[in-house]
Amino acid sequence: MSLAYRAVDWNRQKRRYDLTLLGFLLLSLGTYIGVTLWVSPLVTAETLIIRGTSLTAILLLHVILSIGPLARLDPRFLPLLYNRRHLGVTLFVLALIHGVFSLIQFQALGDENPLVGVFTGYRDDYRLWSQGRVTLSQFPFEPFGVFALGVFFLLAATSHDFWLRQLGPSLWKTLHLGVYVAYGLVLAHVALGVLQSERSGIYPLALAFGFVVVASLHVLAARKEVKPDNTAGEFPTEGWTEACAVNEVSEGRGRVVTVNGQRIALFRHLDRIFATSNVCRHQGGPLGEGRIVEGCITCPWHGWNYQPEDGCSPPPFQEVVETYETRVTAGRVWIRSQANPLGTRCEGARADAAIPDLKS
Repeated sequence: MSLAYRAVDWNRQKRRYDLTLLGFLLLSLGTYIGVTLWVSPLVTAETLIIRGTSLTAILLLHVILSIGPLARLDPRFLPLLYNRRHLGVTLFVLALIHGVFSLIQFQALGDENPLVGVFTGYRDDYRLWSQGRVTLSQFPFEPFGVFALGVFFLLAATSHDFWLRQLGPSLWKTLHLGVYVAYGLVLAHVALGVLQSERSGIYPLALAFGFVVVASLHVLAARKEVKPDNTAGEFPTEGWTEACAVNEVSEGRGRVVTVNGQRIALFRHLDRIFATSNVCRHQGGPLGEGRIVEGCITCPWHGWNYQPEDGCSPPPFQEVVETYETRVTAGRVWIRSQANPLGTRCEGARADAAIPDLKS
């Protein structure tokens, strides 16, 4: 968290993150260039740039789309979320280089504006229905790439927290879900382009494999996310809902439970049980999967902090999450279903308390 917006500050973790990203880029581009020069020594520099950047961009896009579900499936992948926006900006730069060189290579020598040529180059000689059948072998694939590049630009340009604050978390998050639209456009762009210029089956197989991996990870993550919503106490008593056993909440750690269909984050701090909203005010991160650091709930995604007693970020920050009253009886944690007014201070339930009556 930072009090004011400022130029990017590369701390140690960001440097390691970006150095790893640079290593990935060098490995991908270097491997492609080396293999291509070995197989086709006469290949032009323009072709190496066009294909090398496209291959690296596609690989990076699949990595970006896999980080979210991987982090849901295994917390060891959470560090990859820390600066995922750096991957998105890098993806846009690669896609832009690919697009510019492709435009120069294939459209600059024509008799019309290159950008216009991208959208009109097929208007005279392409027919979707030809010789009694649908043919995609000459379908215009470039516009899909142009539209995908536009989406990547929009996402890269609004990746900074300044835009998150101006647009609001919900709208900002919805906007950035556009990466899936861009992914579909990229799949169409590459698949149709391969139909026109390649005879090897390795490209469509690799593309299909990538799609299956990304789709499978999302399905597995979704199935895992459904389980917590079906394991909360189902017998509310006078506005209280049984959540879990006390010993299921470790000191300094969080746990996600569901109360009346809403996810609640439980934390054990100084041997007291606190409950807050599970949704971080930054990017909607799961607070209940975080931990207590120096007395504050710390979001596992980007490290935003909230005090467990009142849900307020420590001064001078002003973000607040809802809190809920908690009680402990017979070794079980109960949560009042109704959230407290924002900023309400809660004492938290003693982990060893024994309250016999929940109706008061």
